[in-house]
Formats: sequence, C-alpha cells, structure tokens
Amino acid sequence: MKNKIYLVLFYILFIFNSNLFSDESNKLLKVGLLAPLSGPYNEIGNSLLYSLQLALEEIGDENVIIVPEDSGYDNEEKINFAINKFRSLGIKVIIGPISFEEFNQVKKHNDLVFISPSNINPEFTKNIISIGISLESQLIALMEFLKKQKKNKTIIMYPKNQYREFIENKLEKINLKNIKLFTYSPNPEILTGEIEILTNYSQRKKNLELRKKMYQDKEDDQSVKELKRLEQLYTIGNVNFDSVIILDFGNNLKSVLTSLVYTDVNQDNVLFTTINQWFDESMFYENTIKNLYYPSVNYKEFKKFNDKYFKKFEIYPNEISILAYDALGLIYYSWKQNKELRSVNDFLFKNKIQGKIGTFSLKDGKVIQELQIYKTENNKFIKY
Repeated sequence: MKNKIYLVLFYILFIFNSNLFSDESNKLLKVGLLAPLSGPYNEIGNSLLYSLQLALEEIGDENVIIVPEDSGYDNEEKINFAINKFRSLGIKVIIGPISFEEFNQVKKHNDLVFISPSNINPEFTKNIISIGISLESQLIALMEFLKKQKKNKTIIMYPKNQYREFIENKLEKINLKNIKLFTYSPNPEILTGEIEILTNYSQRKKNLELRKKMYQDKEDDQSVKELKRLEQLYTIGNVNFDSVIILDFGNNLKSVLTSLVYTDVNQDNVLFTTINQWFDESMFYENTIKNLYYPSVNYKEFKKFNDKYFKKFEIYPNEISILAYDALGLIYYSWKQNKELRSVNDFLFKNKIQGKIGTFSLKDGKVIQELQIYKTENNKFIKY
C-alpha cells in the first residue's frame, strides 16, 4: 500500500510542477504548499497534497499550478529553503504552514501571503490568514444555539493543561456575558471529585436520604409509593446551571461527560455541548450520554469529500485536509476577482464565501465560519 501511495505522490508532484517553466507563466496562478511531507506528521502533509489534487480537478483550470515543498516538523532550515524556492518561482501565495509554532518563522516574509489551515487565530496578521475552525466561530455558534434553547445559566468547562492560558485569552476577547468558567484536572481520578463539587453531589445525595427517612416508617399507600419512587433516584435537587460547553476532545471529553452523568446531572434539564469533534464516531458508543451537541462543518459535504478522497487514493484523509481544499478555492476566487494577489487585503470580501466546510466570511480582518449544530443520536450525526 505504501508503494502505491509513493507512486501517486510522485505523479502528483510531476503533474503539479509540469507547467512551472512555461513562457506564459505570468498567466498562471502558482500556489505553494508548505506542509510536513517528511517527519512525524508527513501523513498530514501528504493528505493536504492529495486534497489539493481533488481541488484542482474540480476547478478544472490548467493555469492553476501547485508547488509542494516540505516544511518538516518545526524545521526552520527546511521552511527557509522552501520559501526561497517559492520566491525563485514567482509564487506569492502559499497554503500553510499547518502549525501555529511555525507562524513566527513565516511572518517575517511580508512579501508572501500564507493561507493556513490552523485554527489558532482567526484574525488576519500582516501576511497570514488562518481558515481553520476557530474557537471564536465555535463559541459564537454555541451561544446562539443555547440562546434559542432559552438557556441562560451556562458553564464553560476546560482542562488545566497547556492550552488553559490560550483558552482564557480567547474567552476574554470574546467577552461572553453571564457565563461561568470551570477548570478541571486532566487526571480522571481528580476530575470526578471536582465535578462532584461543581454539581453539589454530596448535598444532593444527603437530600435524598433525608427525604427517604420521612417515609420509611409509614405504611400508608401514598407513603409506600413515594418511597419506591425515591429508591429509584440517586439524588434530589437541581444543579445551578442549565447548560455546559466542554472545551475538550477524545478520552478527556468522555471522562468529563461520564463524571457529569455519574453525579446525576439530569440531561433532560441540562444541555451537554462541546466543540467541533470532526464527526468522531467513537462518540456513538458513549451509552450514558443521551444527546451531545456541537458545532461543525457541513456534514454532507464533509462526508462527500471523504468518500471522493477514499475512492481516488484508497485511504481516508486527515480531518483538516478539507481546509486545504477550501484554501485553494478561496485563492482561485480571489485571483479571478483581483487578477493578481499581493497581500492579505486581496482576500477581504463584502460577501460571504461558500466552501466545502460551509459558509464563512472574510471581513474586518477576521475569518468567521457559520457553523452548523449537530447532535449524536442513535449512531448518527443529526443536524439540529
């Protein structure tokens, strides 16, 4: 299988570069790809490259040329070599880098424009536009959803890890109102105790025991019936919030959800929401969760893209590959509008842009996606 992938990759590189030295190069749109084609993240880089081949086929314009160069993994020498190569070929617009850590290495090249799949910063810098699914876009979508559900006692939950400062800075900028914040340990053993405090679990258990004692010595039918009902419960009393937004992923997210259910948070009264999970099907098997809502890209287009990718390359793409696909579409649209691309200002539009991921806007120096809300139910992703 690997041999086949390498052959396909060689074919792509040959086709992408075949028109570079044409006498009519001034009529070409030459786009660089700065991605890890080697090193520990080479699968992501190659996935971006394959995605661009699909985008080229859909655009169907022979004047569009992709030039891929290897960034390695946070490798300044390789990045500088790639950028010099782009310059020598007259390339002004580059898709990449994928890592926020590499932004410091490319931001000094003000004569070039970088369109990055990173979601760290939706605001334009002098020469970088990040089109990833930003935390800002996700929180905007979630707050609108909760408002429609008439939820006004929301807690945003996030872990005490290396991203804590980043999250808190973003929350401060967004300036959310009437929102409480709650941080928790990534250690599941400590986490459960923290959630017990948040949900006032011990007191609610005591409330139940006190209520049961009121009926234990009574023999009338109503008291017996009430005692049977109470014996089916774990706690009595509501929590002091009606919705949660959990800023986490994978097993850590599942641990938080499990702890909330363990502490008897009523899912009929409290909405469980989280951030974009890229339609992770492992969430189907969290049997304790009735409904989990989160914002994401257009699922139909996402699935269609994945199926098309698999049909051509016999492997499934990395999740962010669809962003490279949209990046090329955005660059092509801007090129057609402006005839020439010189700076990030050439990517500012009054109208909204429709991409594979959905609708997004590029105005006021910021990228904001209009995300859709989905929920997991009966082993399906259902659009709300």
